[in-house]
Amino acid sequence: MKIYNSLTKEIEQFKPINKREVKIYTCGPTVYDYAHVGNFRTYLLSDIVIRTLKYLNFKVKSVMNITDVGHLTSDADEGEDKLLKGAKREGKTAWEIAKIYEDIFKKEIKKMNFLEVDYLPRVTDHIKEQINLIKELERKSYTYKTSDGIYFDTSKFKNYQKLAQLDLKGLREGARVKVNPEKKNKHDFALWKFSPKNIKRDMEWNSPWGKGFPGWHIECSAMSMKYLGETIDLHLGGVDLKPVHHTNEIAQSEAATGKKFVNYWVHGEFLLIEGKKMSKSKGNYYALGQIEEKGIEPLALRYLFLTTHYRQSMNLTLEALKGCQTALNKLREKVISLKKEKDIKGVGNIAKTKALRKEFIKFISNDFNLPEALALMWQVLRSNLGASEKLNLVLDFDKVFGFNLSQVKAKKNLVKKEIQALALKRQALRQKGEFSKADRLRKEIEDKGYLIEDTSRGPAIKKK
Repeated sequence: MKIYNSLTKEIEQFKPINKREVKIYTCGPTVYDYAHVGNFRTYLLSDIVIRTLKYLNFKVKSVMNITDVGHLTSDADEGEDKLLKGAKREGKTAWEIAKIYEDIFKKEIKKMNFLEVDYLPRVTDHIKEQINLIKELERKSYTYKTSDGIYFDTSKFKNYQKLAQLDLKGLREGARVKVNPEKKNKHDFALWKFSPKNIKRDMEWNSPWGKGFPGWHIECSAMSMKYLGETIDLHLGGVDLKPVHHTNEIAQSEAATGKKFVNYWVHGEFLLIEGKKMSKSKGNYYALGQIEEKGIEPLALRYLFLTTHYRQSMNLTLEALKGCQTALNKLREKVISLKKEKDIKGVGNIAKTKALRKEFIKFISNDFNLPEALALMWQVLRSNLGASEKLNLVLDFDKVFGFNLSQVKAKKNLVKKEIQALALKRQALRQKGEFSKADRLRKEIEDKGYLIEDTSRGPAIKKK
């Protein structure tokens, strides 16, 4: 198993901390609005990693957080809490907004056929753990107080920039963060933010430093440590999280424990729309529901994402989505056909079947190369293997792809008696060798909205 490690910028041999158990943390949604399909590309990466490791017989322990407080609109630890922004937009409380969009997110990941993670913790349920982690950092002299909160002093943490490879000396004031005269260093970040004076927030808690709420970054370290321990195997997220969120996670976690936080960092590239990064702030995004309104299934979006390697950016177009919906429909039809024909004797080849499965494992073990694995599945379907062998391989591969092919069933094909009669008449003409008359009946059947296909079992009729 080889994985590209964003920390070392190299493809490395994967060695889990425990021989057969892999601990994975994924940065999940901030539930102030719908997740857009660009977010789902990152979440799908997590699902594919989990599915791949399970396919390779690893035991997996996985966490994805639900951010329901503390994520401000600026990476500079300034601006409005996104939950409060959502509350104002919809005339509800921050608590209500968080519940609404968390529930929507859970429904949408089911539509995308994601495996359930072991833990899906909310930030608001883990305030105590975050406060305790900040207290530990304070005890080790990594913190200082300003008028608006408790901050982490990055100058005290060696190699702060190692993940993002930031040029700290060359970092222009205001290029990544806004000017804050109270910060000791321009890249220091908030661990705890104080509630504004004379204003009661929907979400605020008492702490040793005053009433307030946790900074965005501390949540992931606290929850990762609670559920997975101080050092984990894999941490996943979008590439946009590297320079700020994940860099800060490393600093605060390793400063608190004195141990390495994550062995392998895995980052998914951007999903582009019209050549630009898809984002809510730019307003150029699709929510999953908007894709569905265009007649595209969530599983077709899943198919589209698997056609491009996770470390390559991809451009979303409606044409590409429609093409993937067609491909998914065709794949289902193939599976239905194989299920019908699996008992018919075909060319059996145990050696070839083993070789194809070995090739599949080679692709998914090579930094999760799903595009190659997907192409291999179509190669299987075009091969001269028997129907049963093809079906077994495709359903086996689908444990990683997640298209839910084992549940595919043929739709009831309700054909009018009139059409059935025409088909029988056409079949009789073909048996007599009167093919021109038979062709005219085929045309008549098609004009009435049906297609007819001649198979070894006789004519098959279906609606257009």
